[in-house]
Amino acid sequence: MRIEQLEYLAAVTRYGSLRRASEQLHVSQPALSEAIRKLEAELGVTLLERHRSGARISLAGRELLQPIVDVLESVDRLKAAAGDQLATRRLLRIGTVNAGTASLVLPAVRAFQANHRRAAVEVRNVQQDEIHTSLLDGTLDLGLVNLLDGDDVPPGLEPTPLLVGRPAVVLPAGHALTAQTEVSADDLRGERFVAMRSGYLMYRFAHRLFGSDLPAEWHSTDGAEMGKMMVAEGIGLTVLPDYSVLGDPLERAGLIVTRPLAGDTTLVTMAALHRRQTRVPPAVREVLALLRERASRPLRDRTA
Repeated sequence: MRIEQLEYLAAVTRYGSLRRASEQLHVSQPALSEAIRKLEAELGVTLLERHRSGARISLAGRELLQPIVDVLESVDRLKAAAGDQLATRRLLRIGTVNAGTASLVLPAVRAFQANHRRAAVEVRNVQQDEIHTSLLDGTLDLGLVNLLDGDDVPPGLEPTPLLVGRPAVVLPAGHALTAQTEVSADDLRGERFVAMRSGYLMYRFAHRLFGSDLPAEWHSTDGAEMGKMMVAEGIGLTVLPDYSVLGDPLERAGLIVTRPLAGDTTLVTMAALHRRQTRVPPAVREVLALLRERASRPLRDRTA
């Protein structure tokens, strides 16, 4: 068994295919595939499920993924202890539904990189179900999601609550409804509405809010960031967790404002998720600590 065989399997898991892994590792795809086949033969298990459309890690591979990661991290620590500076360059992969991107995620990434100059961080905007799946199969290290009261996370994932807020109406500055102290569902039914696409928590909340009587003009988009931009451009109004708007650059610039939803007592929690495992990787622990520390700050200080 060779270390590079373990690195090849981890890369296929991380990048989602043999082709992309071979491109990132600068190894030919046949050589990479053959190395993993030899590893499978030595271990006596099928690590990859190979199809005409590509290859994905198998159930047995998922069960062995954490020990493989442990071995690779042990090798990195050995190299670092020996003074190999290249070992400090590791990719940390974060998935988010655009929860707290401006106020929490980006400041935490900035602080992490200040502590690890050679660290590489990848932030992906993905739907919540994909975050769950990618965390479990190892293609993400950390995920930020929104949860409604009573929502559970899949077994095998550990949630860390960061912020608790309420759904709020997001309006462009100068809109007539900004003169009100709160906005009702009936008010929204008379406006162009920007909903999150199916698969996002706020899509589910919007259908709970309106029932079968939806706004006549209904747009949809992927994620809160584009939703806020559409509101700022006057395309429509939307409903988002208040913590995803307060402190946002568009809100700080005075281009969008929020108002409470009349009569609504729903709570929304932003949580960071990671795989439940005996030893959480140091980089994940550090970013979690940075996220918690910033979440505990007053709003005006979170982006500092």
